[in-house]
Amino acid sequence: MRELPTPTFDLSPLQTPRGLLHPSGADIGLVEQKPAHGQLLVSWARHLDEVRQAQRLRHEIFCGEMGARIQTPIPGYDIDLFDDYCEHLLVRDSATGNVVGTYRVLTPAQAKRVGSTYSDLEFDLVRLRAIRSRMVELGRSCVHPDYRQGGVIMALWGALAEFMVRNDLDMMVGCASIPMLHNGMVCGNIAASIWRQVQEKYLAPVEYHVRPRLPLPLETLDDSLNVDLPPLIKGYLRMGTKVLGAPAWDPDFNTADLPMLMNIADLPRRYRKHFLRGECV
Repeated sequence: MRELPTPTFDLSPLQTPRGLLHPSGADIGLVEQKPAHGQLLVSWARHLDEVRQAQRLRHEIFCGEMGARIQTPIPGYDIDLFDDYCEHLLVRDSATGNVVGTYRVLTPAQAKRVGSTYSDLEFDLVRLRAIRSRMVELGRSCVHPDYRQGGVIMALWGALAEFMVRNDLDMMVGCASIPMLHNGMVCGNIAASIWRQVQEKYLAPVEYHVRPRLPLPLETLDDSLNVDLPPLIKGYLRMGTKVLGAPAWDPDFNTADLPMLMNIADLPRRYRKHFLRGECV
């Protein structure tokens, strides 16, 4: 199996395999809960075949469930040029070994190697230039439909928080996607209504505002719908995440993407205790 060209950061001790979450030497990073299928096991991908499992899950969710139309070199896998530069966080079901949840993480040094972040393709991030050296990008988050009761995403967030603290990073940026496929039709009214809600309470200070390269045409949409925030976005906001501006339109993925920024220092105390296990940041 081919080793990936990442990660950027050394993990301790030196005998620890690359990308491993904990310095214990075990592949298991965190046991979050015991669903009917088995325990949830978290680890960082170390080999290409592990990344392929995440890419296959991403394709099932984004293309099969959300109707995305993507260009990929291997049919049935969501693959882009950023994948070889990212850390890939995996959640497995111990009973089957299947990957049931994933995030990818692009560190500041790796963003320099590839030339940008994925978010740079959707937004003008010039106002974030002062924090880029401390900022990781989160992307391609997805959870298998059978595991969306909360345990998988909590396990992922706990692993991400520990990764940030261990590597002296404190900012996380990414695009939170709002599906636009509704009742078999692509419609932006739901996304516009969600934007109306979040900009009233969760907009970041103006010095962090970014602009979409392909804006969602908000002026042509009905933003008065009474819709609930998607669970993932709701979870981000509860943890102190701020919205950086109006959503971009991603026609390939059939989504409206909200730019979001989380400062680890802004985590509410209850989440700090849960994810950081008492560590001070």
